[in-house]
Amino acid sequence: MARGALLSPFKRPRPDAAFPQTPLVLPGLRVDLARLAAYERICGFPTGEDALPLTYPHVLGFPAAMRLMSRRDFPLPLPGLVHTSIEITRNRTVRVTGTHELSVRVEGLAPHRRGTEAAVVTGMRTPGGDLVWESRSTYLARHRTFGPTAPPGGKTSGIPQPLPVVDAWLLAGDTGRRYGAASGDRNPIHLHPLTARLFGFPRAIAHGMWTVARCLAAHGVPEAVTVRADFRAPVLLPGTVTYGARDGRFELRGPGDRLHLTGDVRPA
Repeated sequence: MARGALLSPFKRPRPDAAFPQTPLVLPGLRVDLARLAAYERICGFPTGEDALPLTYPHVLGFPAAMRLMSRRDFPLPLPGLVHTSIEITRNRTVRVTGTHELSVRVEGLAPHRRGTEAAVVTGMRTPGGDLVWESRSTYLARHRTFGPTAPPGGKTSGIPQPLPVVDAWLLAGDTGRRYGAASGDRNPIHLHPLTARLFGFPRAIAHGMWTVARCLAAHGVPEAVTVRADFRAPVLLPGTVTYGARDGRFELRGPGDRLHLTGDVRPA
C-alpha cells in the first residue's frame, strides 16, 4: 500500500493504458487455521469445518492482488481505488487441508462513467491443476473522462425495490479492525475514524468483502455456485444495517433505506 501511494502521482489512468500481463502465481499455499477461524468468526461462518468459506480464497489472493496493483506498470493509482463488484464461481468445495495454487492477473481495463475500471482475476487450482474457484473483481479509479464511456458493469439504473428483511445487524466500531486483522486488509479507511477522515469519510467504513461474506454466511450457498455482488455505498461504523433476501437475491441496506450492497446466488 505504501509503495502504491508513493507511485500514485506518476500514474495516468485511462482505459487504453498498458497494464501488467504476467500473472502472479503462489504454489504450495497452505491455510493458516487460526487466521481462518478468526475470519469465520467475524464474518459469521461456522468454524471448524474442512471447507473454505466461499469468499476466503479472495483473502488468500489479496496480497498478490495488492502487489500487482502497486506495481509501477499498473496504470491506476492505488490510493482511492474503489472495489465496485465481485463475481465468484466455485466448481466444488475447497478443502481447508492440503495445498493449493493461487494465481492473480489483471484481465484488462475498461471505461467507466466516472473514470477507468480494472478487472482482476484470482484463480485457485488443485495440485493437479484443476480450477476449483475463480473470482473477478472490478476496481474503479475516479478521474475526469472525455468522450463516450461505458456504464458500470452489471448495475441497473436507479435503486431496486427493497427485498424482504430477514435480519438486522448492529455493527461495532471495531468491525473494520477485527476484519482487517483476520483478512490482512488493513486499509486505513476501515480502521479508525481519524484515518478514515483523511480519505473523506466521516467515520471508518466496513470492508466491502466483509459485507459480502456476512451476507453469504446468512444466505447459504450450494457447493457449485456463482455469486455476483455490487458495492453501492459504504457502510459507516458503528452502525445498523438490514439484511434482505429472496429467490437467490440478497442486499444490505442502512438507515433511510440507503442501499449498500446487492447480490445474487446462482447454482453453477
